[in-house]
Amino acid sequence: MTTGPRAEYENRLEQRRSLADKLDSWHHRIGNARLAVFVAALIAAWFVFIAERISPWWLLIPLCIFIALTLWHGRVLQQLQRFRRTIDFYERGLKRLDDDWEGAGEPGDSFGEPSHPYARDLDLFGKGSLFELLCNARTHAGEQMLASWLKSPAGADEIRARQGAVDELRSNLDLREDLAVLGADVRAGVHPDPLVHWGEGPARLHSNLIRIAAAAITCLVLASIGIWIATDRHHWFSLAILIELVFLWSQRRAIGPAVTEAEGAGRDLELLSSVLARLEKESFKTAHLKSLRTRLDCEGVPPSRLIARLNRLIVLLDSRRNFLFAPLALILLWEIQLAFLIEQWRAKNGHAIAGWLAAVAELEALTSLAAYSYEHPHDPFPEITDEPPCFEGCKLGHPLIPESRCVRNDVSLTGEVRVMVVSGSNMSGKSTLLRTVGINVVMALAGAPVRAERLRISPLAVGASIRITDSLQEGTSRFYAEITRLRELVTVADGPIPLLFLLDELLHGTNSHDRRIGAEAVIKGLARRGALGLLTTHDLALAHIVEALAPHAVNVHFEDHIEEGRIAFDYHLLPGIVRKSNALELMRSIGLEV
Repeated sequence: MTTGPRAEYENRLEQRRSLADKLDSWHHRIGNARLAVFVAALIAAWFVFIAERISPWWLLIPLCIFIALTLWHGRVLQQLQRFRRTIDFYERGLKRLDDDWEGAGEPGDSFGEPSHPYARDLDLFGKGSLFELLCNARTHAGEQMLASWLKSPAGADEIRARQGAVDELRSNLDLREDLAVLGADVRAGVHPDPLVHWGEGPARLHSNLIRIAAAAITCLVLASIGIWIATDRHHWFSLAILIELVFLWSQRRAIGPAVTEAEGAGRDLELLSSVLARLEKESFKTAHLKSLRTRLDCEGVPPSRLIARLNRLIVLLDSRRNFLFAPLALILLWEIQLAFLIEQWRAKNGHAIAGWLAAVAELEALTSLAAYSYEHPHDPFPEITDEPPCFEGCKLGHPLIPESRCVRNDVSLTGEVRVMVVSGSNMSGKSTLLRTVGINVVMALAGAPVRAERLRISPLAVGASIRITDSLQEGTSRFYAEITRLRELVTVADGPIPLLFLLDELLHGTNSHDRRIGAEAVIKGLARRGALGLLTTHDLALAHIVEALAPHAVNVHFEDHIEEGRIAFDYHLLPGIVRKSNALELMRSIGLEV
């Protein structure tokens, strides 16, 4: 029997908390046991060194027990940390279900661009944003991928492919949980840009002569040791060591940076391999996810195996720091030999690192959309059509507004009707309607489900002028900023993808005469270029531009009324121009003399 998201989250959360409590109990027990063993070791040391009553060999017993407890404690702490991350994963999921998620997730402030044609207007980033609601990615690369999908609409085929992938991943809660837990280490420890640069950078150690010379000098030193043992003559060994030291000094500028970069990349890849290994275990059904999984392999070899080979080389390289092995490492030119082997690995596999990161990022972005789909089972995938510009939404709602307060409306921009002029008073719901349309388009074209009963949409380029402000730094007024944005939207409308424009209180920074003429010209120009969209106004004179655009434009409106001295709204969209205004009554109700 399939359970709902709340019941499943609560059940799993209870299980993880129970296991975490047990591990926490063991954490304290083992800690106390370690302390007791340490005290016992001190007592034993007193009997060994002060009282001299027992053999020093007895000290090995508490030492071995202490080492075993330390290793056990490390594993318990690692498991405890994993369960705590899992608990956080499900607690955040329940917060989203309770509409209490604002401020609890990643706001994505760094992805916001003031000049973007709709990101700020539609609340894509920041506290309480769409990004915060959707994002379950635990790596920077995954966050970047999701942000790019929200800012750059995909084509019809790509959208359908993402929908299929999201639909498959929706019920795979185990995978989403594992990615959330493993991804935390990747987020903290992996630096994508330097890692890709290392993988794709030019060869540092490209001379085979150096490698041959290193092998030859190593053989020379080993031979001189053999001569020393056989003949008791050490001058050949001294000469060989001198040659080796000169060789090492001559290669220090090439070997040193290469080794340092390789060790850093190795640590990053070791963290990434845990995520990659988890993906390798998954058997996907949809073509898009199968392709994503196939792209991970490098010449048919899973990335986790390739990274394991690199890790072995780096462990061997790191052994040169062991003071017991260091003399032999010097004789064997250990650092140079391993540096060339690591360079050989990089030359063969380094180009695949960017693909590994991209695959992880895409899967994290898809699982973020899948989590939203799982948590909102009544939100359907939109129908993506290849027909001319089309937006046909039934019972559209705003996903950032709690369902209990969300008022849904129908919006249809298809066939002859290309423009809706929305009139009504301030606070009546006009701007929210624009954002509702816009944010559902963004979600639809990213491959996500939408907050609607049904949505049929073609690929569109979105452009909005809703939250336009002046700029003291740039010395521009709000009106100038608005007309600059309008010019940008006209440019977008001339592009290959039809524009969906969302214009709030168009040109309200100028006089009514110029506003009427300017607004009519702008809307006509956009419609002539094949664009479609919505325009809001509380200036009833502006609503009459529909007559000049007939039959391609219609008037709709929101109404309000006064209840006990306060203005009230029902936020239901109605046909035609608003016929009454309660502004003066409202002003009088709060004591203004009008």
